[in-house]
Amino acid sequence: MPARSFFRNSLLAGSLLLIAGTACPARSAQTPSQTKAHKHEYHHEIEQVEDAWRTALLKSDSAGLATLLDDDYTGITAKGAIQTKEQAVNSLRTGALQVVSFQISDRKIRIYSNTAVVTSVAELTGGKNDKEVTGRYRYTRVYVRNQQGQWKIVNFEASRIQ
Repeated sequence: MPARSFFRNSLLAGSLLLIAGTACPARSAQTPSQTKAHKHEYHHEIEQVEDAWRTALLKSDSAGLATLLDDDYTGITAKGAIQTKEQAVNSLRTGALQVVSFQISDRKIRIYSNTAVVTSVAELTGGKNDKEVTGRYRYTRVYVRNQQGQWKIVNFEASRIQ
């Protein structure tokens, strides 16, 4: 390839990259400090939603739980059963799930744009369908920030710590 043709192709490729970079306002509009500020704000919001979730379970507040779960929510219990939003809310409303005490430790919150992943250890005392579920569990909860700016739980999975 002649040097002149190589230079022209390189210049064209560089111009296209520059145009692509400015045509992507989501990337170019955010400065690192804005991103860091959003992550800090989102981290605080997720902590509040996590506390609201814990309180809803302790108070058997099925209406409160319903506002936290996305309509497309999927949960996976410590026994491997899949649970929809309707099933999760109903188990709290009917008293099938009863949480007496619930302590959280080792909470880690990671923010990825409009998605948050929370991992924690829960020390739980309670029962489900008249069977004891007392023990230590590690869980993962996934949140998505919707267009109204609300964080909704879209996924939950728990594993019993042996």
